[in-house]
Amino acid sequence: MKPSVRFGLACSLSFVLPQVVAAQSFPSDDPVIRAIWEEGVERSQVYEIGQVMMDSIGPRLSGSPAMAGANDWALAKYAEWGIEAYKEQYGTWRGWERGISHIDLIAPRVRTLEGMAAAWSPATDGPVEAEVVILADADSPGAFQAALSEMRGKFVLISRPEASCRPRENLEQFARPETLARLTEERERAIAEWSERVGNTGFDARALPEVLNTAGPAGVIRSQWSEGWGVNKIFGTRAQRAPVLDLSCEAYGLLYRLAENDQGPVLRVDAQARFLGEVPVSNAFAVIPGSVEPEEYVILGGHYDSWDGSDGALDNGTGAVAVMEAMRILKHAVPNPRRTIIGALWNGEEQGLNGSRAFVEDHPEILERTHTVFNIDHGNGPVTFIPMQGFAAAGGRFGDWLAQIPSELADLVTLEIPGMPESGGTDHASFLCAGVPAFSFHVGAGRSAMNIADNRWDTSTYTWHTNRDSFDKIIFEDLRDDAVMTAMFAYLASEDPEPMPRDRRAMPPGEQWPDCRPPARTSGPS
Repeated sequence: MKPSVRFGLACSLSFVLPQVVAAQSFPSDDPVIRAIWEEGVERSQVYEIGQVMMDSIGPRLSGSPAMAGANDWALAKYAEWGIEAYKEQYGTWRGWERGISHIDLIAPRVRTLEGMAAAWSPATDGPVEAEVVILADADSPGAFQAALSEMRGKFVLISRPEASCRPRENLEQFARPETLARLTEERERAIAEWSERVGNTGFDARALPEVLNTAGPAGVIRSQWSEGWGVNKIFGTRAQRAPVLDLSCEAYGLLYRLAENDQGPVLRVDAQARFLGEVPVSNAFAVIPGSVEPEEYVILGGHYDSWDGSDGALDNGTGAVAVMEAMRILKHAVPNPRRTIIGALWNGEEQGLNGSRAFVEDHPEILERTHTVFNIDHGNGPVTFIPMQGFAAAGGRFGDWLAQIPSELADLVTLEIPGMPESGGTDHASFLCAGVPAFSFHVGAGRSAMNIADNRWDTSTYTWHTNRDSFDKIIFEDLRDDAVMTAMFAYLASEDPEPMPRDRRAMPPGEQWPDCRPPARTSGPS
C-alpha cells in the first residue's frame, strides 16, 4: 500500500459544458450579477475541479490520508486563484487507510464476489480461508452467548438476505399480481423473523460486528441493500479484530442460501488496511475579506468528507465543488465585497456534523456577526426548493435576492415560508440551533409533493452512501448553475445594507427550537 497520494490536474477526457452566452433575462443592470454569470457560465471549472476531487483524490473519509490530502489540495487551488485559505483543526479521529478487498467464494464453486471491507475495518493477516455460517438463531441473550464459540474462526452472516434484488418498481411493472403479493408477504415475514433473531441476541444490529469480534470469527459479513439495481449502503465499523465486509445484495444472498442449505460455502478473503492512530482532523476555509464591514460574515459551505464505499461524488463532492467554484467566481467578480465571505469545507459531517458543530462552538465572535449561512449538500440538480428554517423575515430577503438573479435560475426556486428549523441532517443545522440564519439548498418538488430526500435523481437509492456514488453520476450543467446561484446569493447577501433579521417564527404546540449538540472531537465518544 502506498502511504501518500498525488493529485494530477489534467483530465484524461475532454469535456465542454454547453455554452450559454448570456441569460435571456437579467432583472437588473447590476454589472456584478452579469460578471458572475459570465465567469461562472462561460469559464466554468466545475468539471476540472470535480474530476480531480473525485477521481484522483477519491473518497474523503474522516481520519484518512485522502481527507488530509484533499484539504491540502483545496488550499493549493485557492492559492492558485489568489484567495486566502487555511485549515483549522477541531479535533482528532481514528486514522485509517483502505487497501484492497478481495472476496472469493472457493467452495462449493469458485466465484469472485462483489463487496469490500467496511470503513475502519481491521485487515486480514494475509489471505484467510474459512467456512461461512449464519448468525445463531438463539432464543435468548444467554443462548446467544453460549453459541458464540461456534462462530470462532468462521465468516458470520449478520444481515437479513433479500429474496429478490429486483427493485420494487421493477416487480410492480412486470410481475404477476400473485407473484408481487407473494414476494411482498415473504419479505414482510422475513423482516419480522430477522428482527426477532437479532433482538434475541440482546444487542442491536449495529453492535453485532463488535460483539461477534470477541468470539474470534474469521470475519463478519453484512449487506445493506439500497433497494435499487446493484446498489448497497457502505458504512463503517468499530470492530477491533476481525474484518467486517459489506457484500452486494446478490453476493450476500448467494452465501446465505448456500449456508442455509448446508452446501458448505467457503470464502478466501484478503482485506488490507492500515490503522494510523488518532490523527488531526480539520476544516478548510477560504476568505474574501470585506471592504466595508470586514467583521460581518457571509458563509457558504458544504461538507467535504464522505463515506468511502465509492468516490463521495454526490455526497458531497458536488457541494464541495460548488463552494470552491463559487469562491473562484466571487474572487473574479467581487474582489472587494462589503462583508467578508467565507467558503467552508466541513469535515466530519458523516459522523455527526462534527466539523461545523466545532466551528459554531469555537467561534461565537463570528456567529454573532454572521449575516447568512448557505449550505450545499443536495447532490444533483438545479436548486428548486429552499426552506426558510423558521426565520420569520427570511422569505422577504430571499425574495429580494431572487428578484435580482436571472430568471433561468430564479424561476426554478420555491421558498418554504417560514418553514421549521431542522435539528440535523447536514451542516446548516449546526448554525440554526445557535439562532444564526442558515439555509440549505434542495432539489425536487418540495415537501408537499414528495419527500425531498427522495426526489433527487433517485439519489437516496442510487448514490447516497452507496457503492455507486461516483464521478459519472454528476450532471455538470446543474452543478455549474448551482455554483453560479450560490455565488450570486453570497454576493447579494454580502451587499445587504442591513443584517438578516433573526426573528423566529412562533413554534407550533409541542415544538421547540432545536438545541445545539456538542461535536465529537475524538473518535472515542462518536
